[in-house]
Amino acid sequence: MADVYYPPSDADGGWRALKSARKVRKQMNVDVEGLDAAFEYAKGSTKNGGLLVVRHGHLIYEQYFGKGCRDAAPNQGSCGKSFTSIAVGVLMDEYPELFPDGLDQKVFRTTHLPPRAFPLTDKRKAEITLGQLMTFSGGIRGNNPCYVNGEEVEIDPVGPDGWQGMEDERAAGKLEDAGPNGQTYSVKELWCEPGGGYSFATASIHIASMMVRHITERELEQYLRDRVAPVLGWGTWSFGYRHTDAGKHTPGGGGIAIRAMDMMRTLYLLLQGGRWGDQQVVPEWYVDHASKVSPYNPHYPYSLQFTCNSTGLDPDLPTDAYWKAGSGGHAMYVVPSLDMVVWKLGGRDEQFTERNTGLSEIDTGDDREGWEKTVEDGEALRGTLKRVCEAAV
Repeated sequence: MADVYYPPSDADGGWRALKSARKVRKQMNVDVEGLDAAFEYAKGSTKNGGLLVVRHGHLIYEQYFGKGCRDAAPNQGSCGKSFTSIAVGVLMDEYPELFPDGLDQKVFRTTHLPPRAFPLTDKRKAEITLGQLMTFSGGIRGNNPCYVNGEEVEIDPVGPDGWQGMEDERAAGKLEDAGPNGQTYSVKELWCEPGGGYSFATASIHIASMMVRHITERELEQYLRDRVAPVLGWGTWSFGYRHTDAGKHTPGGGGIAIRAMDMMRTLYLLLQGGRWGDQQVVPEWYVDHASKVSPYNPHYPYSLQFTCNSTGLDPDLPTDAYWKAGSGGHAMYVVPSLDMVVWKLGGRDEQFTERNTGLSEIDTGDDREGWEKTVEDGEALRGTLKRVCEAAV
């Protein structure tokens, strides 16, 4: 087997790149005009953003618009959930004595969660396994629609979303909120028995970050800085929501603020089964599980914080593709059969601000004044990847 290429940090030269459309087509079997079409399509879905493609270890496409640029690191919303998942995989490998049952481990225990999670607001939480917590099938309330065995259902009340779902007291069910319409947002009580249904619950994955914090005695962000960032060679990065109550701790439910080149490194890490050079950063079995429909969630094809196409959710995409979307039109994709990773940078203006991320905003001189959305986020999520895959000739 040929040696796998791993890019050095940007400070040491960064990704190897092919900038000629002719070379990209000849060496990578990709039509750059097709990637240009995908880029123009993506521009209709977000005011700011970019599109980057790596194939066979070469950066073959990199274009930006609006506030997007190579060094921009906006709040990337729920894409941060995948980084929490990566941290959990690393954690399980580092502390095997706390996870003798693997993903079957029941984690609502004082050994795994901080005191503020107790007493449990619903005694059934004691039966939630780590696999259920990570695949959103533990019964913790999230957004509608929810799913039971592939069928849509509605729950009332729904759980907190956005930064509210990433604040400890709310995520643990100790604090309930009322929306402008008087509707209650709460995770105090489970909406189903553990394992009984899927609900996209930001609070669920934030609880996983509370577990990381409790076991390692450091914030999730610091754990990533210690175990992942230096190995991959990340540059400047942070977490968003610093202007909210979620900023008291690293928000495990979202908000990663990372540069485009380093997002590509993270996706490439997943493409290589969690390995970077001679280090197995994330357990290979964990990455493999994350890339396919999980037995912990038979209700919807959402695995360890990735949506998976292994059961043909979208027939227009490769069956081994998996991805994660983030509020603001961000989307990260891995396509093993094409040896390709893709980053669709998005972002609302506010997500780029220093107030949100703690990082200086970069002036690109392109405010796209008068921009109007022509492609809805949900359509653009899969439509962008479809167009990129079609360009692989």
